[in-house]
Amino acid sequence: MFGDALHFILNIACTLFGIALIVRAWMYAIRLHPFNPYSQAVLRITDWLVQPLRKVVRPSGRIDWPSLLASWLTALVFLLLSWLLLTGALPPPASLVPALLASVFTVLKWALNLVLWLTLIQAILSWVNPLAPVMPVLHTLTAPLLDPIRRALPNTGGLDFSPLVLLVLAQLGMMLLQHLSFSVFGV
Repeated sequence: MFGDALHFILNIACTLFGIALIVRAWMYAIRLHPFNPYSQAVLRITDWLVQPLRKVVRPSGRIDWPSLLASWLTALVFLLLSWLLLTGALPPPASLVPALLASVFTVLKWALNLVLWLTLIQAILSWVNPLAPVMPVLHTLTAPLLDPIRRALPNTGGLDFSPLVLLVLAQLGMMLLQHLSFSVFGV
């Protein structure tokens, strides 16, 4: 019981921090203005890990490698601690390579989870309060994903089905990655 509660808290903490690191990399890729309050919050939460990594690994082009590396390290720590909590022992050394690969799947799953939630929040706010202060940020973050879907879908007048398509694709991707991660590492 206590182990399950501790694993739940570890899962929430690592997932939220990993997603913050992914948001940081995403903001870098789309060149989101760093002085809006949402960007500032993400930068402040993640600076303690990303800034030291920036001295070793440099961003290139539109890819913020230090943030992605930090997210991968967070996923690796999460998987290793999950193994420890669930089994009561450290994983054997032979499990290290599968854990490295499962960490990649975990980061991808976190990214798809982020896409799912941002799209859902944007869709709900577009009905309830389209002038909410967070809407421009949500639009900037989701536009690179929704625009290609909008171009591929037939024009349905005033109804935009691209968020629904993106939600379904993200959920399918998360299911696939969960299966791959479990088959590789077992957590």
